[in-house]
Amino acid sequence: MTPATRYTLSASGLVAFLLVWEGIARSGLIETHLLPPPSTIPPTLLSEIREGIWQSMVVASLRHYTIGFVLGSVLGVTLGVAVALFEKVEATQAWLARVFRPIPPLAWIPFAIIWFGITETAAAFIISIGIFWINYFTAMAAVQAVDKDLIEVARAFGHRSFVALLRKVILPGAAPGILSGLRAGLGQGWMTVVAAELFGIAGIGQRMIEASGLLASEVVVLYMFSIALLYGVSDYIFVRIQNRILAWQR
Repeated sequence: MTPATRYTLSASGLVAFLLVWEGIARSGLIETHLLPPPSTIPPTLLSEIREGIWQSMVVASLRHYTIGFVLGSVLGVTLGVAVALFEKVEATQAWLARVFRPIPPLAWIPFAIIWFGITETAAAFIISIGIFWINYFTAMAAVQAVDKDLIEVARAFGHRSFVALLRKVILPGAAPGILSGLRAGLGQGWMTVVAAELFGIAGIGQRMIEASGLLASEVVVLYMFSIALLYGVSDYIFVRIQNRILAWQR
């Protein structure tokens, strides 16, 4: 399948979905305040932009999303690599990972409020937790999957120091897996943003809760699509960067 064909089919699927949604919403089977048709989204967006609400909510969410993504990614990748390389590090945190990994980011909301108050720092903390575990496990698995024969060959060619092996063999070999984890973290972060803002922090989630309280479902749908758009843009940018980093594989 050519890229053009794939793109056309993908666009057709999305258009068909929106048309079906529009038809159901306008058929009278479901009240429009319960399921607003997609045609209400553009005027709602224009109204939110004129009032300056959309811009401020998006910028606020982007701010603590970015902080949480960077913090969770750096810590997750760093510790994941360290665990894969050093048995003592793996042993000291093995049970800690088993204890804390099943705890969802939302369970940390009470502690985030107690420690940081109702601030963007609290939201960034919640977001970083979910992103941390994804990057931790993907980085650990990626490093463990590096071909040991490549490491032996590198030693034979004079790269005997740990730093040289890490820079020349281990990290390049683990890069595809690490980058896949970072990309997954992009989506996980956006899924956590709304929940992290539910307790009063300015952003997309807070605006959605306000709108739902007023039964302004078209506003809720607008910000749902806004999250999808923001993720799509960030994912596209990340893929372009990823392709540049992994250009040596082609």
